[in-house]
Order: sequence, then structure tokens, then C-alpha cells
Amino acid sequence: MALSVKVTTSAEHAPPDLVAVGVPVVATGNGPALPEGLPPSVSGFALPETLDSRWCERHRFKAKVGEVLDLYGLEGPGRLLVGLGDEESVDEESWRRAAASFVRASGAGGRALLVVPQGCMGLAPADLGDAVTVGAILGSYRFDSYRSKRDSNPSTVERLDVCAGPLDEVEGGVRRGTIFAAATSFARDLVNTPPSDLTPLSLAAKINEVLSHKEGVTLQVWDEERIADERLGGLVGVSRGSNESPRLLRADYTPKNPVEVNGRIPYIALVGKGITFDSGGLSLKTAEGMTTMKTDMSGAAVVMAVLSACSDLDVRVRVSAIAPVTENMPGGSAIKPGDVVTIRNGKTIEVLNTDAEGRLVLADALVLATELLPDAIVDVATLTGAAVVALGTEIAPIFGTDAALVDQICMASKRSGEKLWRMPLPDEYQDHIDSEVADMKNVGKPGQAGSIAAALLLREFTGDGAWAHLDIAGPARSSELVGYNPKGGTGFGVRTLLELLSRYGEPSDDG
Repeated sequence: MALSVKVTTSAEHAPPDLVAVGVPVVATGNGPALPEGLPPSVSGFALPETLDSRWCERHRFKAKVGEVLDLYGLEGPGRLLVGLGDEESVDEESWRRAAASFVRASGAGGRALLVVPQGCMGLAPADLGDAVTVGAILGSYRFDSYRSKRDSNPSTVERLDVCAGPLDEVEGGVRRGTIFAAATSFARDLVNTPPSDLTPLSLAAKINEVLSHKEGVTLQVWDEERIADERLGGLVGVSRGSNESPRLLRADYTPKNPVEVNGRIPYIALVGKGITFDSGGLSLKTAEGMTTMKTDMSGAAVVMAVLSACSDLDVRVRVSAIAPVTENMPGGSAIKPGDVVTIRNGKTIEVLNTDAEGRLVLADALVLATELLPDAIVDVATLTGAAVVALGTEIAPIFGTDAALVDQICMASKRSGEKLWRMPLPDEYQDHIDSEVADMKNVGKPGQAGSIAAALLLREFTGDGAWAHLDIAGPARSSELVGYNPKGGTGFGVRTLLELLSRYGEPSDDG
């Protein structure tokens, strides 16, 4: 069961299950300091009035974001100093990381209480409630379904109380953050499931199980016969080497309270890559390279998790999510280097590397998305190792044909804390994907601009409308605990897209 978050005000008596009180601390030029606006006590327990910089130095506490130090020797629940980083740059991400560290440091079971200074340190109370909730729930996430001795006891506290006000505004943020965190956790669960238990068919079933309970959401699942009839040559080609048949998932959300812009309801199409296991096909990966390839369906998990939250958030625009789903295996019928596939719109791709399969299945899905005539298309995919080489594992490149759409997504990413970096789509690089025998080839020039070449290929299937591409190959999976992301699938992209959709069509506060 996920940790729950509640908003409270300072009470005279502590609840019997209170195990820890978190006191925020900022870093200043004179060392760690308590921010202004903290109450003198909470739940009957006195809070420190000042901090001794020499004592902090002895304990190597510098109030870095997410750093936690226990004030030992006090009666009652533990009082934990929780670092927020530099006092001049505290933002929502600071509170996310601080809340994650606090719930993990508070112990297992019971309740923890995090104190927020009066005025929320300049942040909107709703935004702070949202941030603390997302950080706490995602920071306490764990995936233990496959442990033979599953621990029935929680690994962190079971509830976090946030002592902040105004009560109604902070509670609104907590409700929103809970929805964001639940959707992200759903995506994480899908990504973390072993690949033999998450075949295309079982992935479709798991998604249907969740979406079937969501108001205004419908799901279509195309089988291999329908996929062939619909001329999805990229998806058919990639699936040939597997004993598992492919699926094409399309989910649609219709708002009950739509917003109109220029006389029509805005409509956004999301596309997510769904390779449930990627061996590389005949261009076989190394043994080490395959160990994390259950993560290659992260794009599909992200867009379907976004659909799962739309009705709960009362998103006011129409949304469709399309996910081409298959394994990429080296079976006897597998697609071969040198083969040519024909995508739904008739364009042909020479396959020179079967491990560059994601762009083949996405090409079909993007054509389907363009046929829906949306206002914008956004695709999400663990597409290229080149993106990891360029930006590492915490930042995803974003490409696009429409500056306004890319601007909106980048603003959404700033609100979510999921970092994006704009990348170019230079026309002069188009020859990187020129083919001798087909309209294009599925790989670019060796060692050059690999993520750009992949994006240029995808652009060929996006029509004339607004399109953006997020290559999440790096941040889709974490190899260690970082902030509120434990090792494994992160669900990167869910919160950014939900930020985009929940504000789409509204006047921007960012200018």
C-alpha cells in the first residue's frame, strides 16, 4: 500500500503513532540555518530555535537537498533536520527530494510529520503540497512482488502529515500530487515487471484492468491480424522474431468538463514505444546490454499511465494514447539487416540494424496519430544510447517541429522536476538517413548524432502538425537511489505530460 499524505495544523498532543518530526533547514553563507516562520513547537514537542553551526559541522551536516540529520537525545519522536539546499534557490524540487529523504529516514511504520514554515517559503501552498506529496510517495515506492519472503511490514512510515497552511490550498496540492504519484507508480510497476510476465498480451491486460475503471476512457487492443490488415509494416517486421504476437493499444479520453480554444476542444495525441523485451534481434545485444531491456517499454507505460490519471485530474482536453507493443527477438523468422519494411503511410525503411527497432514501430504509430488530426503529437521512447552519451541518465533530450509545443513541454518539465534539454533537428543532417534502396534507412552515420538521426526519421511520419519527441533512454531507469527515484523504472515523463495536459489551453503563468 502506498504511503498516504495528510495536511494538519499544529496540535497540542502528538498522535500515539508519531515516530518522527521533520524540521526543514536551509544552507546559508554562515552554515545551516532554520528558515523564518517555523512554529516554536508542534504536536506538543519543542522545535529548535537556532542551530549551532559548529555542531552541524561536526556532524558533517550542510543542509544539502535531501540531507537528513537526527537530533539525538530528545524525548518522544525523533526530530530530524531535513536539508532544503541553498536558501535562495529552494523550489518544488527541493521539497520533493527533502520529503523523499525524510520519509525514508523516519523509520518503518507509524506516522511522520513534516513542518513547513509559515508562508511556505514563497511557494504557492498548493504547489508545495503537491511537491511534498509526490516526493514522499515516490520516495517510499518499492517493487517487491517477486520476493519469496515478502515483508508485510512497510519499509518507510505509512503516513506523512504535512503541517502547513492555508489548509484548503495545501490539501488541494496534496490531492493533485497523490494522483501524479499514483500514475507514476503505475508506470514503474509495469516497467519493473519481468519481461516474461509482461508480454504484449499481458501488458494489454494490465493496462485494460486499470483503464476500464476510469471515467471517460476507452481502450482498443488490436491483435496481429488487425495490425497486418492496418498495414503497420514496422510493427509486423519487428515482431517477426518473437513467439509472442504483437499488440497495438489505443486509449482515448473524453473530458466531462471540456475547455474550448478558438471554438474547439484541444486534442493531444501521445505515442509511446512498447518493446516489452529488446534482445536487439539479429543485431544481438551483449549479455550485459540485455539485462535492463525490460525497460524498453517505458514509453508505452508512460503514455498509458498518463491516460489513467486524466479523469481523476479532470483534464479538460481530449487525449489519445497509442502504443505499438512487441518483443524484439532473434527467432528464425526475424527481420534481417538489409530488409525493407513499408510503414502505414507507404514510406519505406531499409533496416540495417535490427537493434534500431523502436523507430520502426513508432513510425506506424505516429502515422496513426496524424490520422486522428490532433492539435499536437508527443511521443515518448527509450530510443537511443546516443541520448545517454550526450545527457546522461537524469536529463532527456526533446526534439520538435513546433516551437510553441516544445516551449509548453519544457515549462511543464520545470514544474514537474523532470529535466529536458532542447535538441536541434537540422535539415542538413537529413542525408544521415538516406538509403540506397529505400526512402530512408533506420540508422545514421556511425558515431555521429545518433539521437538526432533517429528523431529525423520519426519526423518523416508526423505530417505537417505540431510534434515533439522525448528520448527517455537515460532517465527511464535509475541504476541507484537518486532523490525520489529508487533503483529500477522511474516513470519519467508521466508527471511532465500530466502537467502539460492539465494546463493545456489555459493562459500561461510563465509568460
